Amino acid sequence: MFYHINGKVSAIEQNLAVIDCWGIGFALNVTANTLSHLQIGEQAKLYTYEYIREDSFELFGFYDRQEKRCFEMLIDVSGVGPKAAISVLSSVTPEALAMAVISGDEKALTAAPGIGKKIAQRILLELKDKIAKETGTVNVIGAVPPVPAGGSKLSDAVAALTVLGYGSAEISALMKDIDVENTALEDIIRQALKKTVK
Repeated sequence: MFYHINGKVSAIEQNLAVIDCWGIGFALNVTANTLSHLQIGEQAKLYTYEYIREDSFELFGFYDRQEKRCFEMLIDVSGVGPKAAISVLSSVTPEALAMAVISGDEKALTAAPGIGKKIAQRILLELKDKIAKETGTVNVIGAVPPVPAGGSKLSDAVAALTVLGYGSAEISALMKDIDVENTALEDIIRQALKKTVK
């Protein structure tokens, strides 16, 4: 496993940097933020993430560990792949991402190419707890509306999925086979959202 790559920048393209290490050129997918710190012919150290699948092996590079951590949090979100995570982090800095999640600012996320309203809301929903822990924030405004007094978990889950843009037929299919009575509200929503990933 590669932790970081240190070498000369031999080529720069859109969202791609090639780092030459002892005559081997490592092509790394990078964010616009990372690209802004690189110059051809200059030495660079990038923290890496390896994305390995049956049909592909890709390297992702980050100027600092904070950006890499945000990337890893983003790809843990249901339906967010590495390319989408790079797109988000090319539009917002890690700090701006944290603020967007804390404030529930989906517009900050939909400004990234390829990030629509549903995926932005999913990012806000799933990352609010993680971002709160990272920043030490206690009161986090999330994508899920406050639970009304006397409301059932089922109606609250349906309301949250409606906020995320799902219709009644979709919600009915997503809620099928979920043990609502013995599952926490956020876990119900997460289980439902996992079913949308194909």
